[in-house]
Amino acid sequence: MNRLLPPLNVAGIAFWAPRLPGWEIARAVIRGEAPAPEATVARPVPALLAPTERRRAPDTVAVALEVASHACAAAGYAPGDLSSVFASTHGDIAISDYMCATLVSTPTLISPIKFHNSVHNAAAGYWSIGAHSQAPYTAISAYQHTFGTGLLEAATQVACEGKPVLLVAFDIEAKGALATVMPSRGVVGAAVVLAPSDSGQGVPLMLQIDAREAVPITPANSPAAEYIAHNSLAPCLPFFELLARGRAADGVTLSLGRQMAVRVHLS
Repeated sequence: MNRLLPPLNVAGIAFWAPRLPGWEIARAVIRGEAPAPEATVARPVPALLAPTERRRAPDTVAVALEVASHACAAAGYAPGDLSSVFASTHGDIAISDYMCATLVSTPTLISPIKFHNSVHNAAAGYWSIGAHSQAPYTAISAYQHTFGTGLLEAATQVACEGKPVLLVAFDIEAKGALATVMPSRGVVGAAVVLAPSDSGQGVPLMLQIDAREAVPITPANSPAAEYIAHNSLAPCLPFFELLARGRAADGVTLSLGRQMAVRVHLS
């Protein structure tokens, strides 16, 4: 089964990793135009949050809000105006590990703030507050298929509603015992604003669903791969390589499951 979605545009792009702190830097590294900076940034400092909230926000929230706000700015949209899709493979693994360990040893000492930040839609909630947004959001997790699933969900919402949608994907370092079953290193965030094709802005894309056995998935193929290879969000990189290189003849296939994928190409 192959199904072609209505065309759409990528109106704004953002990316963040400790060695790739920003889309301009990441794009130059992907193209081979510049090396990655030697300095490593531990985590971003999202201006959208007030200082007090910024200090207690976990890495998931910090990186998600950083890329979300930059994608909106690049697209020229007010953050609070857009519906959004937040996609994370595991959510906040560090907090989940802390809670499991604390429940075993001293269950009455669970931190209310950490508990508050443990839910999978915590970053989306912080975004709604920081952006003063009353627009709907969706929080998605689909294991190693998370980015492709999030992209398909956002594109489907654009097609159904005829309005731009913000897609935010993020994953962080795994900690403690959970790191043995959910391995992930570093902090990575990526975001795009998808808009209807008649918006007249951004990079035009076509998405096609491919449902069959053993769909071949496009591997990452750029110098940027080594800087996010061990993060759970690494499967997103071929999509951003496509956007960085901008060659219409190219296309990438992202996994949606064991028997389904989404083919993305520039139109």
